[in-house]
Amino acid sequence: MPISTLFIPRRLTHRPPSWRKARSAAIALLALGPLPQLAHACATCGCTLSTDAATGYSTASGWRINIDYTYIDQDQLRHGSSSAGPAQVVNQPSDPSLGGGEIEKQTINRYINLGASYRFNADWGVSFVVPYVIRDHDTYGTQLAPYTPSETSPDQISNAHVAGVGDVKVIGSYQGFLPQHNLGIQFGIKLPTGHYGGQTDDGSFVGQPTTFRSGPGLGQSLDSSLQAGTGSTDLIVGAYYFQPISQNFDMFANGQFQAAVSERMDQPGANFRPGNLASASLGLRYEAHANWVPQLQLNLFHRSADQGAFADTPDTAGTVAYLSPGISTSLTSNLQMYAFVQVPVYSHLEGYQLFPHWTGTVGISMKL
Repeated sequence: MPISTLFIPRRLTHRPPSWRKARSAAIALLALGPLPQLAHACATCGCTLSTDAATGYSTASGWRINIDYTYIDQDQLRHGSSSAGPAQVVNQPSDPSLGGGEIEKQTINRYINLGASYRFNADWGVSFVVPYVIRDHDTYGTQLAPYTPSETSPDQISNAHVAGVGDVKVIGSYQGFLPQHNLGIQFGIKLPTGHYGGQTDDGSFVGQPTTFRSGPGLGQSLDSSLQAGTGSTDLIVGAYYFQPISQNFDMFANGQFQAAVSERMDQPGANFRPGNLASASLGLRYEAHANWVPQLQLNLFHRSADQGAFADTPDTAGTVAYLSPGISTSLTSNLQMYAFVQVPVYSHLEGYQLFPHWTGTVGISMKL
C-alpha cells in the first residue's frame, strides 16, 4: 500500500461578489462595519502516517485488505511557528488587500480509508485506496479591521458538513532492485472521484460543492480545498527502504511526492490547483515479540500553496513534523490491528491556519 497522505486542505468559502464590493468600499472610505465572509482551512495538517510500515512491508504474493480510521481536530489557529488570536488575524491579515482576515474556529476531520493491495510476486504490486471523508468546519468568517469581540460572538459562526467519497488513488510498486526485495519505488495517480467545486464572483456554482448549512454563510460554497475532492488528477511518485538493523529492531524510510497535472476547474475566475505535496517518514519497529510490535515514526510533510481564483494562496503552504508512537498486534496469522497517535513537534505555516494538537489512527489489515 502507498504512504497514507490524508492531508487537510485549506479553509473554506470563496468570497461572493457582495463581499468584494463591500470590501472595496470599506478600504476606500474606512467606514463600513465588519461583514462576515468565509474563507479556508489548514492545508498542512493531517495524517502523514505510513500505514505500510505500521503492518510491516511484505514480499508475499496475493491480496491484502486494509481499513483505517483517522481523527483530526484542528482547534488552534497558528501563524508561522506560533499560535495566533482573532485580533492578530483581523488586524494583521495575511492578505492586506482584504482589509481584514478570516477568523476560523474549528475543523474536525474523520477519514475512513479502504485499501486493497495485490502483489503479483516479490517484485511487483499494485494498491488502491478509497477514502471516505467526514468534515465539520466552523468559522466566524472574514471580518474587517479593527477587530472587536463581537466578531467572535456565537451568532457569527457558520457551519459546513462534508460527507462523501474522496479522491481515489491507484499506485503501483516495484521492489526488485536488491536480492532482499527491500528497496522499492512507487508510481501512481490520484483521480478526481470526490465531489469538488466552488463559487464564482457572480455567485454561480462550479462543480458540485458542499455549501454552508447554517450561520451568516448559509448557502455559500465551502472552499474548493475543503470539499471531499480537489477536482484534479495528480501524479504520485515515491520510494521506500526497510532493513533489520539488529536482532530485535527493523528500520524503514520512505518518501512520496504528489502534484496535480490536470484540473477540472480550469477556467479564468473559476480555477483551482491544489499545492504540491511532499512527505517523508523514518521509523523503528521493535520485533522481539511475535504477536505485538511497538514502533515509532517521524513523519515530515511539506505543501506548496494552492493556486487559482478559488484558492486562498497566502494561507495554504507550510511544513510540519509529527512524532508518531504506535503498536501493531497480530490477532491471527493473517489479521493485524494497529493504532498510532501523531503529536506535532514542529510547524511553520504560511498565513493563518488551523492546526491540531494531536491526531489518532486505528486500522486493521488482513491477508487473503
